[in-house]
Amino acid sequence: MATREVESLAVFGWFSRKKRSGEAPKDPIAAFDSVIQSLERQGAEVRKSAATLLALRAELGRDEKRYGARDDELATRIATASHEGDPHVERVLLRDREDARRMLEKTREALANAETNATLLLEVAESLGREVAELKAERQSARARLSAGVEVTEALRTRAAEFERVMKLDAARDEIERAQALADLYREDAAKAR
Repeated sequence: MATREVESLAVFGWFSRKKRSGEAPKDPIAAFDSVIQSLERQGAEVRKSAATLLALRAELGRDEKRYGARDDELATRIATASHEGDPHVERVLLRDREDARRMLEKTREALANAETNATLLLEVAESLGREVAELKAERQSARARLSAGVEVTEALRTRAAEFERVMKLDAARDEIERAQALADLYREDAAKAR
């Protein structure tokens, strides 16, 4: 891609990225959605511009045929004027043919330019389409991983709560055993004291 073409595309904001705010988004899936929407908008703009250039290319193609036919017609008329020996008409027709050839040349240049730019924009649109598809796939994968992570976290939380209940139960059993051991000690002391 030529530097000049990239610069011209950057002018329209097609390759500009939004400034990062410095803080991570609270919902990572929303971050994917935001980037995907931005790329889809850029892709739509690029496709719209490419369609405009393709329509222009078709119109320039018709102009090229028209100016080519005009050149051929003037060549025939110049030959006729030369054959009939009319130098004044021949000079006027030669000037007209020169104008027609200039217009034909400019039309061909514009056609080549429109062709090049349309091709470039179609390539950019295709590239953006691939990037959007890749991000959508990555988004789905991230969503699945996030969902699995939430399930694992919930399972760990449930397990931690269960572990806490077991620890409390063990502590209660230990407390009961200590109380019974203490009661046994007092009973033995009371039996000895009698």
